[in-house]
Amino acid sequence: MSRIAAILPRPRAIVIVSPHWDTSTPTVGTGERLETIHDFYGFPDELYDIQYPATGCPEAAHEVVETLRSAGLAVEEAPGHGLDHGAWVPLRQMYPDADVPVVPLSLQSQLGVSGALLLGQALAPLRAHGFLIIGSGNITHNLGDYRIASSQPGVTFDYLRHFPHWITEHLHQHDLDALLDYRRLAPDAVRAHPTDEHLQPLYVALGAAGERPAVEHLHTGISDFVLAMDAYAFTTRQ
Repeated sequence: MSRIAAILPRPRAIVIVSPHWDTSTPTVGTGERLETIHDFYGFPDELYDIQYPATGCPEAAHEVVETLRSAGLAVEEAPGHGLDHGAWVPLRQMYPDADVPVVPLSLQSQLGVSGALLLGQALAPLRAHGFLIIGSGNITHNLGDYRIASSQPGVTFDYLRHFPHWITEHLHQHDLDALLDYRRLAPDAVRAHPTDEHLQPLYVALGAAGERPAVEHLHTGISDFVLAMDAYAFTTRQ
């Protein structure tokens, strides 16, 4: 992740969407100070000691609010909302000095991947104003399989290869129709994502990149037995 930040132009501000802030209406964190939220349980104590002292930017946050409203979306503001682990974990790797302002934005998982794509498309104008838009999630996320794999050493699942390959292939092909219909078309889609809130941020980032963006597959790997950690960059073609 640090390599990714090194090759990107330094952003004016970051808009980040995490599956761990899920609301019925798009909600923008507008505060100047962003609490590090430790929204996980049963992990080593040292993880709960981690702080990521990111600063918000009310001016940039209100620009996000107005951009979304201009796209016809109803938007709420949350001046007291901080950064959950879906946000601060990647940001801490990319910008360890916490020296880029961050604007958290909630996901609306009930709208599915099509709603996530539309949210990203509404954010797209911000790119021209120096914003970096990040969707944080996983390409596979099945906690039931995590429990199986963590208790049975050597257990593997074929979908950890097949599903990420399908996603990557269709991203490179710009096959948006197939990507939106992934639960029917992709191999083992429901096994890879019993619920797909962890996949939806990918569609936010894709939507924000405009039509037929350049696609770079930056990273691939499996964490904690079953979490495909593939990372992609979408950039506007010159």
